[in-house]
Amino acid sequence: MNTGNCFHCGIEITKNEEIIFDEKAFCCNGCKTVYEIFSQNDLTCYYDFQSAPGATPQDIKGKYDFLDNEDIATKLLEFQENATHVVSLYIPHIHCSSCIWILENLQKLQSGILTSQVNFPEKKVRVTFHPEQTSLKKIVELLSSIGYEPYISLESFDTGKKDIDRSLIYKIGVAFFCFGNIMLLSFPEYFEVEEYWINEYRGFFRWLIFGISLPSFFYSASGYYVSAYKSIKSGFLNIDIPIALGIVVMFIRSTVDIVFDYGQGFFDSMTGLIFFMLLGKLFQQKTYAFLSFERDYKSYFPIAITKIQADGSETSVQVYDIQKGDRLLIRNQELIPVDGILISDKASIDYSFVTGEAVAIEKKSGDKIFAGGKQLGKVIEMEVLFSVSQSYLTQLWSNDVFQKKVAIKHKTVTDTISRYFTPALLGLAFISFLYWIFIDTSTAFNVLTAILIVACPCALALTAPFTLGNVLRILGRRKLYLKNATVIEQLAQVDTIVFDKTGTITTNRKTAITYEGTPLSIFDLKLLSNALRGSNHPLSRRLYEFIPTQIKVNPTLFEEVIGKGIFAEIEGNTIKIGSSQFLKTMTENTHKKTKVHVEINGVYKGSYVFNNQYRAGLESLFLQLSKKYQLVILSGDNDGERKILEKMLPDSTVLVFNQKPEEKLKYIESLQKQGRNVMMIGDGLNDSGALAQSNIGISISENVNVFSPACDGILDATQFHKINFFMQYSKKAMQTIYMSFGLSILYNIVGLSYAVSGNLSPLVAAIIMPLSTVTIVSFVTIMTNFYARNFNSVKEKAEA
Repeated sequence: MNTGNCFHCGIEITKNEEIIFDEKAFCCNGCKTVYEIFSQNDLTCYYDFQSAPGATPQDIKGKYDFLDNEDIATKLLEFQENATHVVSLYIPHIHCSSCIWILENLQKLQSGILTSQVNFPEKKVRVTFHPEQTSLKKIVELLSSIGYEPYISLESFDTGKKDIDRSLIYKIGVAFFCFGNIMLLSFPEYFEVEEYWINEYRGFFRWLIFGISLPSFFYSASGYYVSAYKSIKSGFLNIDIPIALGIVVMFIRSTVDIVFDYGQGFFDSMTGLIFFMLLGKLFQQKTYAFLSFERDYKSYFPIAITKIQADGSETSVQVYDIQKGDRLLIRNQELIPVDGILISDKASIDYSFVTGEAVAIEKKSGDKIFAGGKQLGKVIEMEVLFSVSQSYLTQLWSNDVFQKKVAIKHKTVTDTISRYFTPALLGLAFISFLYWIFIDTSTAFNVLTAILIVACPCALALTAPFTLGNVLRILGRRKLYLKNATVIEQLAQVDTIVFDKTGTITTNRKTAITYEGTPLSIFDLKLLSNALRGSNHPLSRRLYEFIPTQIKVNPTLFEEVIGKGIFAEIEGNTIKIGSSQFLKTMTENTHKKTKVHVEINGVYKGSYVFNNQYRAGLESLFLQLSKKYQLVILSGDNDGERKILEKMLPDSTVLVFNQKPEEKLKYIESLQKQGRNVMMIGDGLNDSGALAQSNIGISISENVNVFSPACDGILDATQFHKINFFMQYSKKAMQTIYMSFGLSILYNIVGLSYAVSGNLSPLVAAIIMPLSTVTIVSFVTIMTNFYARNFNSVKEKAEA
């Protein structure tokens, strides 16, 4: 005799099996133990998100002893440092918000776990833990004990291959076989053929049709029944409920027709419905796969790495061109793009990009260093162990530590409509059925089924991700790479744009450089070149390229003060390079040009003067932007070029000079307190604080590996003149979303009107439902591509 459902996992329990604890019923000691663990750690909120969300934990005694083997455990780790290990585990049971909540609170269940982050679409949890306080085996055993046993396959891990799920293809094949054969056997019924032999075997054909329909009903449509059952069990009604109900109603009604010889039933319509619904599902799967936001950015990710050639020369290569065995040069503040072996004698690596904690880790020659670390201090050399993993860098960039909290308006609209859609649809279907049952029984069943099938929020749900996914690709092809889709909506809301000056509105490649002061000897130039070699500042990189090639010598001491200058010791000599304030010299002349001052062994030598070259199209860009945005130039340089900028730029442009990095951040904050929605465009190194503080932070990349997790996008410097296009295009993207919302709602209103009036057959409803998705996807694709081409043509006319 059943007494109810288990409080933890929801399965039915008999009186003999029932275990009562804390006035709650459990099916076994495993479920009771999980509940106790959650109660003791104040995690019973787990049960608030969904009723009975758990799974019965399995007996795993000894199953994961192989994780005690260090070599095997190391293979599973993504990142491995003294105090921090990171592992991603595939957990098949992840299915609802309760799962996400408990898996992201693992640190409350076991000491040593630092953070845990769930990737819901891939059913993975990424756990960061302290290896001295816990181990991979203990984490796996913890997950298993609370009903979230991970699936670990070292074989598939090594090969990197995933099993392809072909079950949907098989279901479509079976549904098509059943649909085609039932249609063939139903021809005499369609044309009301009255041949004697047909009448003689009519009953046989009808029962044959019934038999052929069973695989389609029980196998092909099984996914809808399972989804509907889980949805009802969770208390949230999804769109599969009316679909499953429509199929079951058609099957029962058709079976009754055959049993009582009322007619042939609607098995042709039912199998056709299942076939077309599964085709629609296949299309949606392909669409979501196409929209996968773990993007392969090989063609346009603008990050360059310095590679050391066999002859010792240095050359910049794209991040995706790095191969195993290459030797790389990593400067101060540069990102380590790949796993490798440290060649230099020692290094200081900041792994905050991976762990979220800015604690430098000391490394010595021969140590392994991991992708995602940031080099601090003097220049280092490393040898590559593996080629770059785009998905890994994207995952690091998307780390929750660096996410900005933003309200996503279009998602709120989608969620609200989806929540009330199914209950409203079921109510409409049964009211219409009750109305028609007194007029015409056959029509009543058709109306009920057609309503349940034709209405679909799928197109509504696809609108935003497909539009934003397409926009991300279009922007990517134009060399603006955004962190995620939500940045597009934020771009559309910007009303103030703040630009850094050096390396942002000026270009480093064309800057003319002259030297003023005591002539420098070959030895002085060697010291200067090797001190500059480790810096990533735009002026340092330009000056390093300007000075004739010198013999490479590693500094014994290297320190770079962001926004001020460099201090280095080389072969017993001290070198200071930077601003006049940094060198504590008062040689700044009245012309106030951009200068880099040089001091060697305490003796002031002179300065390099930079005659800045502004980016092509700067004046026209600012003229276009000034019509819709408040523009600000926020620079750490002196105001020597104020008059030039005032002449070049619109009068409304605000010019602010002599700003230290922390002052830039405060300036952005003051704008936000005034209600401004601020986008900051900078070089990613000196401006990392301001980029993090702004609503949108865009880092300009000009052959430099400055990849700040604080930024929301990376713009190739060659595309600087297209900033206005990017801004206007993001607004058009949001317009497209709301237009397609309207189209989707209109489709549902028109479809339901025909269904309620009895003018829509279930089979036609099954065909047009996936067609609505095709229509919406086609519409957003055409519109986003149209706007992209339209902006380009307008720009070309303007330039002409």
